[in-house]
Amino acid sequence: FGTGYSSLAYLRRLPLDALKVDRSFIMDIPASQRDMEIAQAIIAMAQKLHLKVVAEGVETPQQLAFLRENHCELVQGYLFSRPLPLAALEEFLRAYRFDAAPPLRS
Repeated sequence: FGTGYSSLAYLRRLPLDALKVDRSFIMDIPASQRDMEIAQAIIAMAQKLHLKVVAEGVETPQQLAFLRENHCELVQGYLFSRPLPLAALEEFLRAYRFDAAPPLRS
């Protein structure tokens, strides 16, 4: 949310179940107080509308911690993995220990 075809009008018109926070609002967290406030506002708005929240572009543990503290449900980014071809993804998922991963919800 926040770039390209993102308009508040879409929240009313489209049958959405999730809202994705654009990486441009994540990449400078925690250095940018403004980006932290924007991300918090997007997350709060999505939660108020009963939408799942996905933050993209998570690259640092500090960004992940901030998103957890603000109850962002889902994250994606290079902190976890770079894009993979299908065969490598299958191997990654076989090797990944989900029980060892820190929970995204507190």
